[in-house]
Parts: sequence; C-alpha cells; structure tokens
Amino acid sequence: MKITDKIEKALAEERCFWSFEYFPPKTEAGVINLYDRMERMYQLGPEFVDVTWNAGGSSSDVTMQVCTTAQSVYGLETCMHLTCTNMPREKIDIALKDARAAGIQNILALRGDPPRGQENWTKCETGFSYAEDLVKYIRAEYGDYFCIGVAGYPEGHTENPDTEQDMKHLKAKCDAGADYIVTQLFYDVDIFLKWHKECRDIGITAPILPGLMPIQNYGGFKRMTSLCKTYVPPAIFDALEPIKEDDKAVKDFGVQLAVDMCNKMKANGIRGFHFYTLNLERSTRLILEGLQFIAPIEQVRPLPWNPSLAKNRGKENVRPIFWKNRTQSYILRTGSWDEFPNGRWGDSRSPAFGEIDGYGFNLKYPKEECLQFWNHPETQQDIFDLFAKYCRNEIHVLPWSDAPMSPESDAIRSRLANINSKGFLTINSQPAVDGALSSHPVHGWGPKNGFVYQKAYLEFFVSPEALDDVVAKIGNCPYITYYAVNKQGDLRTNTQGDSPNAVTWGVFPGREIVQPTIVDAASFMAWKDEAFELWNKWASLYDEATPSRKVVQDISDSWFLVNVVDNNFKQEEAIFDVFGDSALSPTTTAIQR
Repeated sequence: MKITDKIEKALAEERCFWSFEYFPPKTEAGVINLYDRMERMYQLGPEFVDVTWNAGGSSSDVTMQVCTTAQSVYGLETCMHLTCTNMPREKIDIALKDARAAGIQNILALRGDPPRGQENWTKCETGFSYAEDLVKYIRAEYGDYFCIGVAGYPEGHTENPDTEQDMKHLKAKCDAGADYIVTQLFYDVDIFLKWHKECRDIGITAPILPGLMPIQNYGGFKRMTSLCKTYVPPAIFDALEPIKEDDKAVKDFGVQLAVDMCNKMKANGIRGFHFYTLNLERSTRLILEGLQFIAPIEQVRPLPWNPSLAKNRGKENVRPIFWKNRTQSYILRTGSWDEFPNGRWGDSRSPAFGEIDGYGFNLKYPKEECLQFWNHPETQQDIFDLFAKYCRNEIHVLPWSDAPMSPESDAIRSRLANINSKGFLTINSQPAVDGALSSHPVHGWGPKNGFVYQKAYLEFFVSPEALDDVVAKIGNCPYITYYAVNKQGDLRTNTQGDSPNAVTWGVFPGREIVQPTIVDAASFMAWKDEAFELWNKWASLYDEATPSRKVVQDISDSWFLVNVVDNNFKQEEAIFDVFGDSALSPTTTAIQR
C-alpha cells in the first residue's frame, strides 16, 4: 500500500500517525536483533517503516534483505531508501526491480551523502546528480507504481546556504513526481513551522512529515547535530549540561523534549511524525506513550498473526497454528506457493511445504548465547525445569520460541509451568476465548465492533508412556481432539477425516465469519520435521558422549509431538484435565468481553 494512501486514511479518520526509520546493521547478529525489535515495535502501530541505504551503497544488499523481510514476514509497510551515491543506472534498475518483486511500493529518493572518505559529492558514470533526476527516472520507468518520498531541510541543505533556492529545489522534486516529504532532524519547532508555512506558500501540497531524533546520549547528540549543522536552542544545551554524564537522565530528557516538540506541532495542525529510531526501541515507545498515541487495534492486529505484505500473499488470511512462534520459517517454507488460503484452508492435502533449510531449522542465536540460555542439562528433569522456567518468564528463549510467551498466555502461565515440570514440554499454546470484543487489549484483533473466539490449544512433546496416559484421559473428554506423531512419522489421532479445525475465528459487522488459524494433519506433519530437527540442533551444541548431548538427543529420537484442541471454547482450562492437573484450581469459564 502506498504511504500517501495510509496518510489520507489517517487524516480522514482525524487521528495522528507516526512512522519509524531503521538502518541496516553491519553484522548478521545485528540484523537478527533488528528483526526482533521491528517485530516488537510493530505493536506500536507505525503507518510505515523505512530503511536507509548507506552512502556508496555499501549496505544495499542488507537494506534490500531487511526491507523484504519487514514487508513479507512482519507485515510492516516498508519504504526503501534509494540514493544516487555510487549508483550507476543499472544498479538503480536492479534495486527498483527487486523492490517491486518484493511488493515494496514506497521509495525515499535521495541524492545521498558523499562516499566515506570523500569530501565532495560527485556523480558516478550513468548515474544521477540530484534526487530530482532520480524521481523523474522512477516515474518514467514505473509510472504510478511507486509512492516516492523526498527529503526536506527546514534549516536549508548544508551544501546550499541559499534557503530560498533550496526551497525551489524541493518544489522541483515535488513537481517531478514526489508524493511526500520527510524532513531532516531539527530541535527548534518554530523553525520547522515557519518552513512548513513557506512550503505551502510556494505551492508545495505534498504531506510533510517532521523528522524527530530522540536524544540518546550527550556525545552522540553533539556529534549528530554538528555533522548535520542543526541549530539547537540554547535552552536545550542548558538543560543537558548538568546531566550530560548521566545517560539515563539524558535519555529521559530526550523523551520529554520530543513529547513537547510533538505537542507543539500538533497544536499547530501537524498530524504525522517520523522517528529516527537509531535502531533503538525504548525512547520511541516512551514518546508515543507520553503523547498517548495508541494505534487502532484493527491496524495493529488485523488478524491474530501479522499479515504478510509480500506481493504474492495479498489475499492470505488463513494459517496453521503450528508456526505461531516461527513466522519467518513459515514464510520461507510457503514462499513458492502460487496462491495462499483465503476464506478457508480448503483441501488440506494441497499445500506443499518447502524443505526445512536456512532459518527454517537453525537455532536463532549463536552457540555461546544458546548455552547461556539453556546451560548443560544432564537429566530429563533438567529439561523439564528449563521449559517450566520459560513459562515463568525466567528464561526468554527456547529453540521453538525466539521470544517470551505472549501476554495472552498469562491466564494459563501457572498451569503451563506445572505441566512442563511434569514432562509435558509445551512449545505453543492459547487459552479459550468466548466472544471477547475485537478491541480487547490482549485478545482483540480485526475490525472494530466485532467479537473474537478461540479454542484452548496446547502443543507439546511427551514420552510414549505419558502419551498413552493422556490418550486414555482424552477418551473420556468428548470435546477434545488430538494429533500425535514421533520423529519417524508414526501418527496417532482421534479425528475423523482430513478436514481442518478452526481454532480462532471472528465475527464482524457486515462480513463473513473469519477463520484465520487452523489445525490440520498435512500441516502438522510438515511442521513435525522442523520441530524434531530443532531438538537435533540443540543436541549438537554439546560434545559427543556428554550427558547433555544424550538426554536431548534421546527426547528427539523417542518422544512424540502432540497437539490438543478443546473444541468446547466455553471452558477456559478444562484442557488441562487430561494432564491430571485439574486439582490446581476449579475449572473456569473462557475469557469473555
């Protein structure tokens, strides 16, 4: 979707909106950490994110990788920076072609800074001299496909002391086909408001987003404002001087300063704000909280999972629950599909999942970090205790879950910790929900004024002996269905036929019932290969013949992976009865509105 369309929608709804900028990290570990941060910050409700393109194009491959992943895996509307620096026309063509193939519709067209080590900017052969030329070229080659942003300079460009001429250059970029403007950072709101009015007076009608860089530390603030030749009001330096050695105090000041700046701009009619995050989360989150900027639920969670914005997945609205905690793996393993489930899952035999490779079966973190998380378990009880600690939020990562448990599991967290300590090793779960409002802060999703439902679901590893006991108990529970499979593919189930079982659904005004999450046999069998392979990856952290290697590998080789659905969504915790866990507390009704 084009950024300008999102801006128009926000303005029509008379609400403020915001966006985030990230830069491509230099290391693989940095990229992984950035993905985690982007996924978390998705919940803050940005209209879009953009990713920079370093001077000289040295990070262009990483920029494209981050943009594609943000768009396809995390469902973030993404804008890719594109500069003229060291970019011959053929490289620009490749970048635009790749962006379009990834479903990216937004480009921020920039001249760019001189390459590192070079004082003056020079045009490369077959390249472009100015952002205006790049805008014209994109329009000539791609027509109206891309929404094009350009940079604006409230204090004038550092290389052009003539502010009037600089304003004319901005007008020329807009006349060439630019759709919106993002400004250079500034710290004097009066300068921005005066410049904003001058833009309108000269006939610039494109949306203008003020660029805000929260102060993170005193030294970095001094360097950045000096590099960009940014005017800083004396009152800011006066306030920083006594606290400049206290990083926390400086950050807190930076948060309040940004809140005050935004409020002043808001009082003068500005509704959109662009945050230069520096790949950091805390300050931006606190600023949004201070402004009481809360994105609508239907924007942050249109479905229980983040819909991909990849070009070929536009109509996808159904997924198996098994990859709930490993979204990137699911995207990779289904990337070759010609069409994606829409409305209903359909014939469960039809999807052909790709082989597990790359991210699909690797542990996310390097060996040293994994050993810090999981240490050296030597007995099965050590393994049980690790899983129980994860449920209690004492460790934050397991091979099957790259992040802590979601807030919706808080209602069943103590139950989960209890059964894990007994050897039912859960890797996925959800509580029953009986008609919560779609605006519910934890369970809500989808359009406003709707109601959402879900069946209690548990997925866990268990020994063959304990499985027999669970299956016997399930035989006395008419509402519970299950699938169980071992590494060798021996399947046990009490379901009849191959039809998928919807485990979440929503009812919304003027729409068909939406069933976005399902359990089905074919997907479960594809998932089990990945699930067991992650045990093998864990085992490989330890040397051969060590007790840790043996205990992990034994579970992988002999245990079963089981998923259990309680189809009576009126009862929140009845699903735990099959584990002999019903004595913990009386069975309660499902979460309601």
